[in-house]
Amino acid sequence: MERLTSFEREALSSWRTEMALYAQGDLTAASREHLRWLLERTMETEVTQRLGAERYGRSATRTDWRNGYRERDLVTELGLLKGLRVPRSRQGSYQPEAFARYQRRQPLVNRLILEMFVAGVATRRVGEVLEALLGECPSATTVSRIAKQLDERVRTFHARPLHDRWRFLVLDGVCMSVKGASGLRKRLVLVVYGIDVAGRRELVDFLLADGESEAEWSALLQSLWNRGLKGACLELVITDGAPGLIAALKFIYPHARHQRCWVHKLRNVANQVRRRDQQEVIAGARAIYQAATRREAVAAFVSWKRRWQALYPKAVACLEKDLDALLCYMDYPKHLRAKLRTTNAIERCFREVRRRTRPMSAFCNDASCERITYALVAHMNAQWSRIPLPGFTHKS
Repeated sequence: MERLTSFEREALSSWRTEMALYAQGDLTAASREHLRWLLERTMETEVTQRLGAERYGRSATRTDWRNGYRERDLVTELGLLKGLRVPRSRQGSYQPEAFARYQRRQPLVNRLILEMFVAGVATRRVGEVLEALLGECPSATTVSRIAKQLDERVRTFHARPLHDRWRFLVLDGVCMSVKGASGLRKRLVLVVYGIDVAGRRELVDFLLADGESEAEWSALLQSLWNRGLKGACLELVITDGAPGLIAALKFIYPHARHQRCWVHKLRNVANQVRRRDQQEVIAGARAIYQAATRREAVAAFVSWKRRWQALYPKAVACLEKDLDALLCYMDYPKHLRAKLRTTNAIERCFREVRRRTRPMSAFCNDASCERITYALVAHMNAQWSRIPLPGFTHKS
């Protein structure tokens, strides 16, 4: 019987191992063993080409000599490969192309860790899940280090050019807790949500700020303007009652109409009313925005004012001074009005942000807060890009 070469013996041994695993029904383990064989054979071929000579061969073009093997573990998408045999060269000139120096995980595994982190799995829980799936348990520190790969994407996101195609903008902020030198401090994430002329929605940008001052909002809006969002298609901007935001809008986008959020306004009205009368006062105010036309809405306001003026003059004045801004949505078709009279669209996004950040009582620093916020923004934008927002398309 003809003697087998070393390559053929290794291939036969690998084949027998795989067949045994297939017979046991362990397809993943069989695939993992096949991957091990492929990687080790690939490295043998690479080291031969690198050194310029076969094993035990003599060659005038030789550049280095083999120096045995070292074993290392590598986490792949098929699981943990333990004791992978990596060839060594005497002068250290050989480095495998299949993985980088000191790399213990394939890029796809790092991507899986990153996606789990983005999806809301706590850093310590990521390791537990991966241990069950792949047989390796990365530490919380490792997960955090991999998450730092998002930093470059965050910078790119904030600097990307913007197309001037936005028809509606919704502006608001969500509060976060960040650890500081003297303890926890509140930070506000200012967010811009847009709906374009084709009915597609997107979280356009965000800014980590100390508050909702005019300077903070101006910095965010000026950045949008500088990157291309000049407001040529901008019809309506929907906000709460933050005075700093309103002042910034008048400076950056003076020609866009401004819709005040009814939810925030009714909260302000309720704060001026005794608890026993709040339900009746707010029910009467709701009749204003539920009217079919602007004329009917104004008539409903006059009736509501006549009923409560003497008892709660501050509550009436709170609504009356912004009545025109509260009724801008009336100039649009009925099927759009419910979506344009409040900032509820962006509030739904904030609920997702709070759900993701709830397991973390506070962020370690501002960079960590930006990282998570960007990850959620990118995830939601990717989902929304597939289907336009119902009711806002060209045909609506």
